[in-house]
Amino acid sequence: MQIASIQMAVTEDDKRRAVDRAVDLIQQCRGADLIILPEIWNIGFMSFDDYYPKAEEPGGQTLSAMQAAARETGAYLHTGSFVEKVDGDYYNSSYLLSPRGEILANYHKIHLFGFNSRETQLLTPGQEVSVVKTPLGTFGMSTCFDLRFPELFRRMVDLGTEIFLVCSAWPYPRLEHWLIFNRARAIENQCLLVSANSVGPNRGATLAGHSMIVDPWGTVMAAGGDEEVIIKTEFDLDRVHEARNRFPGLSGRVDWLQK
Repeated sequence: MQIASIQMAVTEDDKRRAVDRAVDLIQQCRGADLIILPEIWNIGFMSFDDYYPKAEEPGGQTLSAMQAAARETGAYLHTGSFVEKVDGDYYNSSYLLSPRGEILANYHKIHLFGFNSRETQLLTPGQEVSVVKTPLGTFGMSTCFDLRFPELFRRMVDLGTEIFLVCSAWPYPRLEHWLIFNRARAIENQCLLVSANSVGPNRGATLAGHSMIVDPWGTVMAAGGDEEVIIKTEFDLDRVHEARNRFPGLSGRVDWLQK
């Protein structure tokens, strides 16, 4: 499996240009089996005043462009997230698309971020874990602040997840936390983890980049730095099962602590 994570800089105040830029970067990943984008990349996570005016209905501009890009590249595409209005509520919403542009899964961010952020004021938290089985493997979807809540990732493992997909807009003051959490969630759940973080300035904040692909042993197979970049690597899903067989850490869980 060829994996590409797009560490994308924020384009403020021009959503059409941001979408066009994302499509161009996706096209540069041609040949990848799996492609992932960051969190709220089409306006910027910190662009809170734009959340409502630039929110999209299901099937709107951003999702339609991503479906076309998935078909063009023939890849499984994690759209990253964007603000979506559904039945009067606004969500931090992401999709996993098939190589034919079909919607395989939709995830509404469960853990909204309220520290120096208006996300909790503006958006509605999701209520459902999103896990989907595909020919590439079983994916579990998460978004940014979710990384701080290991119970979500353990729940995804209980539902069969082999590969975590994490779209994010993680800022610089807590870069060390980001680096630790990416590896920790992979290690403790013996999963492959693929993250895509935004990078660069956005409304006075600086997004940290350092997207990464981490194997089930916690080894960073590929990582970005401080600039827009596409990180790529190849991974054999059998390595997840090999890790779990060689060191069956998950089998040591105590039942009563899970209740």
